[in-house]
Amino acid sequence: MRNKDSTIYDQMRQAKSEKRKLLAILLDPDKIVWENLDNLISKINQSPATHVFIGGSLVETNRIDELIIRLKHKINLPMVLFPGNPSQISKEADAILFLSLISGRNSDYLIGHQVKAAPILKQTQLEIISTGYILVDGGNETAVERVSQTKPLDRNNLDLVLATAQAGEMLGSKLIYLEAGSGAKQAVPLEMIDLISKNTEIPLIVGGGIVDLLGIKNAYDSGADVVVIGTAFERDFDFFEAAKQHLIENKE
Repeated sequence: MRNKDSTIYDQMRQAKSEKRKLLAILLDPDKIVWENLDNLISKINQSPATHVFIGGSLVETNRIDELIIRLKHKINLPMVLFPGNPSQISKEADAILFLSLISGRNSDYLIGHQVKAAPILKQTQLEIISTGYILVDGGNETAVERVSQTKPLDRNNLDLVLATAQAGEMLGSKLIYLEAGSGAKQAVPLEMIDLISKNTEIPLIVGGGIVDLLGIKNAYDSGADVVVIGTAFERDFDFFEAAKQHLIENKE
């Protein structure tokens, strides 16, 4: 349960300092089967999740506000927007990952969408968490690559990815998000997670291509502070049922 007297980011920093690992379930509003929403909520409540991320590369539904309201009614976890563009902003959420795709050179995703979003965000009470977003080659073209029209960074060029993460930190990002992409064939390399974790100070989020408990554990052991599970949970709401003895519980 989150402490209402501290921000979501404060809690992430505190968890990092205490070496407590966090787990976010990513929900794509376009993939919600509304008739099964109660079951989805039940499975999230039974899971070790500490956060719910909401968003996608290309969201077409206009029911994001409704989704968040219904989730918050029955789930006592922070609801954090993970938006692909300003149209995905909802004042009903608790916070937003204010993403800049620092691995690419498409100005729309570096600063363009952020400029459009700023006046909208000023009209909300959302906690804004600046996030350096780095797309890493996951072995296949992902929605992020198609929509952003940017190429992922070479998974074997560890020095470039590290320099990109460090540049993001120096520019003021509060989080670094290493992303292999939704449905990636390969997760972010463990040696990459380890290198960036050891050479940056801010919390590190890792997502994309993690399909089992071992993948989650390996990401944690390599230095990820937050692991994001999306596609694996979308495909099987019972994904976490066997995990209770193996994953770190962070609900308090």
